[in-house]
Formats: sequence, structure tokens, C-alpha cells
Amino acid sequence: MEPLDLEWIRAQFPALTQKINGQPTIFFDGPGATQVPESVLDAISNYLVKSNANAYGAFATSARTVALIASARAAMADFLGCSSDEVVFGANMTTLTFTLSRAIGRELQPGDEIIVTRLDHFANVSPWYLLEEQGAIIRVVDINVADCTLDMSDLAQQINHRTKLVAVCYASNAVGTINDIPAIVELAHAVGAWVFVDAVHYAPHGSINVHALGCDFLACSAYKFFGTHVGILYGKREHLSRLTPYKVKSSSNEVSSRWETGTLNYEGLAGVVAAVNYLAKLGCHVTGASADHNRRAALVAAMSAIQQYERELSHKLISGLLQIPGLSFYGITDASRFAWRTPTVAIRLAGQTPEFTAKALGDRGIFVWHGHFYALNLIEKLGVEVSGGLLRIGLLHYNTAEEIHQVLQVLTSLP
Repeated sequence: MEPLDLEWIRAQFPALTQKINGQPTIFFDGPGATQVPESVLDAISNYLVKSNANAYGAFATSARTVALIASARAAMADFLGCSSDEVVFGANMTTLTFTLSRAIGRELQPGDEIIVTRLDHFANVSPWYLLEEQGAIIRVVDINVADCTLDMSDLAQQINHRTKLVAVCYASNAVGTINDIPAIVELAHAVGAWVFVDAVHYAPHGSINVHALGCDFLACSAYKFFGTHVGILYGKREHLSRLTPYKVKSSSNEVSSRWETGTLNYEGLAGVVAAVNYLAKLGCHVTGASADHNRRAALVAAMSAIQQYERELSHKLISGLLQIPGLSFYGITDASRFAWRTPTVAIRLAGQTPEFTAKALGDRGIFVWHGHFYALNLIEKLGVEVSGGLLRIGLLHYNTAEEIHQVLQVLTSLP
């Protein structure tokens, strides 16, 4: 397998060459959103020019939209390792999670338990807490503060015969920790509970195989893996068929469509297909396979190469950050354990609020995030919410070692 061709990759992303306020820009804002390749921009534009119509009409542009929906389901099935009728589209991951939680809530009995974690984004917490209205009991799994990993012993103790669902992130959007999803699934399934996985943050950093994971549901968002603002939900066919979603009476009862309220974001779906195809093309670049090679195999190859490259970047960034006096680091720092983290790091500089540091970097053309990142339980547990949360630097496969050198230089020089 060939290493990533950074020159080719960066040439695909027009945003990376833009200047803002007259200076070059470095995007370390990946956990909030990703930049998009030109092929995604073209796909959106082409759809709106050539195929802009609602579905199921008796004319050409409507037929193109129907074909696009099928193409988007097939693309995401390849991306997730599932069947196309196990793919549901929605406004975003949060909306889809609320949709699913309401449907599951219809089946709960008072005293049934749902487990969430202190590591998660609130999009995978709040929808489940609302089921307290149905009499559900919500339990929260704690973390190991020293390295911001999930306390698996606490999880094992909390799961019991009353547990109906475990909601957990594949990777933390705040500190980068990757969870052992197969082990969590095994614990949950042993008591007959379902597992819902928030893979929003993990999706741009590694390949996903929902059947290998064994999870019952998994959600992600295309704008976090170089696409558009479209949410995607995988659900085991048996669950999507049996559960009853809230829907308009006259809308489709097909297994995927019945979960999709209202008109889909068709131009967004065009962008989803283009984003998946961009990653598949990247996979062909690293394997030398032809463009008509199996798309699933190409995607797995691409994500494997991305993972390897991002671990190299992580080592450069984290080792450099740990040399800075007065810097506090939150999360896994041991290079031998980088398989259990994404290249997203969270820090604080002594004597500065995260907002101050983020603004100082932003003024120099380096874009990072600050705050709680909707992972409020985690930030409160770390004791930093009242003082502004954390500064988050999020790397992606289009970032470079030189960009890391620049951010380290700036952080070292800040007063």
C-alpha cells in the first residue's frame, strides 16, 4: 500500500488554498466540520442544475432524484458495511437520534434502564434522557479522568437485566478517545440490551463495519467526513422493520423511507455520494487499484491509510504540545496507545482562557475550537467548564507536519 499523496489530496480541497484577511489559513477545526473536495461542490451544483425535483414524479428530473436516493443509500451502505435498506437519512445525527429515541420510548416500561456515558456529545445523551418521561431510568457511566477513557468496569457494573439500551460514542469529539465498541456490544447483548453508537467523530478517521461491530444502531454526519449537512442512521433491518416511527400517515412504509420525515435534502445526498466516492478514489490511489475496483474495499484501504498518516501527525503534535511549559493535556498521550485515539487533542494553557488562545491562533490564520463542544458531562467532570472549557485542535488527513510545526510555534510564543 502506498502512503498518502498529500499534494494530490490537498489539491482536491479548494478551501485549503484560500486566504482570509490576507493570510494563509490552517484548518484544525475538523471535529466541528470538515472542508469539502471540489467533487462535492460539483455534485451539489450539478444536482441543482440538472436534477432539481422532488421524488416519484412522472418526469425525467424526478426520476433522477429517485435514482440519486438509491445511489446515496448504496454509497453509505459501502461506507458503513451494511445493506442499503439499513440506511436512513435525516437532517443531522441529532435529529435522527431523537427520532429513534421516541420510537424506542414507545416500547419502554417504567423501570427500564438506558445507559449513557460521561464521554459523549449531548446529541447522544439528551434524546435518551427525555425518555424519563416514559418512566425510564437513565444511568451514566463514568470516565477515567487521568486519560479521559471510558470506565469499563463501571459500565460492566451498571449493565443489568433491566438495561434496554446502551448509548455510547465510537470516539469522543472532545478529547479523541476511541471506545472498544465490540466489547461494549458484548456486555449489552449478554443482557438483551441494544447498543446505539454515535460515530460522528470517528467517521473521518477510520473505516466502519457495523456488522463486525455488532451494534444495533449507528449514526454519523456526512459533513464530518468531507461531505454535506446530512445525517445518516444505520439500523439493523429487524429493528427498523419492527419499531414504529412517528411519521405522516400517507408517507411510505418501506423499511428505510418510513423513518425519513418530510422531503430529503437531495442536493445534500448528491454531496454524500461525492464524498464517499472521493474517499474511494483515495483508496484506489493508495492501492493502485482501478477506479472500477470494489468501492467497499477501496474505502477500507483509504481509511487504513488515513489512520496510519494521522497517527504520525498525532505523534508530532502531542509530543510537541507536551514540551510547552504550563500546558495541560486532556486525553491519551502514550504513543503506544494511539490506536485508541483520533488525532483530536484538548489542551489548556496556564493563565489563558481557551477562548483567548483560540482567538490568538485565529488571528494568525490557525482555526481551532474552544468551549465544551456539547460534551458537557465530560467537561464538567474535568472541572474546566466554569473557566471556559478546553481548546481543541482537530487534525485530518489533509493537514501537514508543517502546519503542526506552525501551531506549536505560536502556542509556545503566546504570553
